[in-house]
Amino acid sequence: MGLFNKKKKEEPPKKMVEYIRNAGGCIVTKSLLAGETKLKWLFREESVNPVDNGWRAFGADDSQSYIDKSENLTVCDFNTLANIEPTVLNVYEMPVGTDLEFIEDASGKYFVDIKTGEAIREKVKSPLQLAFEKNLKFISRDTMEADTVQSVFRESARIRCHELGQCSFPTGRVIVADPLCYLQDPKSVSMLKQTIPAGSYPVTLSVLNSDVAGIRIAGAKLKITSKEAAAYKIAEAQREEDGKIKDTFAGFPVETGTGCFCDEAAMKGYWRFLAGWYKENPGKNIYNDYFSAFYAESYKKEPELQREGGDFLIWDNPEDGTQIAMFSSGLGDGYYCDYWGVDSDGEICELVVIFMNPELF
Repeated sequence: MGLFNKKKKEEPPKKMVEYIRNAGGCIVTKSLLAGETKLKWLFREESVNPVDNGWRAFGADDSQSYIDKSENLTVCDFNTLANIEPTVLNVYEMPVGTDLEFIEDASGKYFVDIKTGEAIREKVKSPLQLAFEKNLKFISRDTMEADTVQSVFRESARIRCHELGQCSFPTGRVIVADPLCYLQDPKSVSMLKQTIPAGSYPVTLSVLNSDVAGIRIAGAKLKITSKEAAAYKIAEAQREEDGKIKDTFAGFPVETGTGCFCDEAAMKGYWRFLAGWYKENPGKNIYNDYFSAFYAESYKKEPELQREGGDFLIWDNPEDGTQIAMFSSGLGDGYYCDYWGVDSDGEICELVVIFMNPELF
């Protein structure tokens, strides 16, 4: 009998799990927060407060008269609600106007959309995730229709065409690569099979201001002649292996969220610069300790066209004056295709990289 009379050892409070960083606040009933009732109703309202994500949660035992009294409502982080009922994480990305009923039965826990009657049992993807998946298919095409490419570079309320400046191509052998990763490694970088006349050419960036993705570079263009492109074809590439030039995959991988246009001479000058820089700066990072200052200066000059920290620049090699046009790659890392634009006479007039389809964002 004495065992039952012993005071039960108090368990330490459970630590709240942060499922979503910066999830925002939501309004819940105090009864639900205190565990006096279970979640039943969840809906999302428009909010003018940036820290309020619009979600509202009521319990199964909350009467209308209880809910109508403001003193029975409180604000909490959405993660607090998720710690009470993790199923809410499945619907976090659903839009304003969503009205849901929480169900728990023999088949499990899920929500039912009150407007449509649809059962929601899996995690709903965010608009950005959905657009990203569709965009992957868009940017991997072997060919691009002229109208499609031109729409990426057509100015509108959301698209600005920014003239980055002239970039020199003294040999006419073109490289499109990630300058902070693959361009540094002679064994990883490839050059385009098609050459262009030696010269200096303007680089144009399509800057997209998206409600879904924010400010992003949707495309980059190297304009070779003044003629308009009538068609686009994939830019085939070559790589040197064992002293021989061999065909390789078209397109280029990105690991640092950055792409570039440059000439073969600029690439080799870059290698020489890097060798000296790394020797003088052992253990340092070429972006953090060198290029970030150039990007910051670019942002300072044109903050309305890029994200904080900078998204583009033309770098002049201090050793030999060769140039590399660098720019952020749309949504970041991935594998991107580049295309030659040919005019009505079948002559190459431009080179483009398409990172994003603005219509998806």
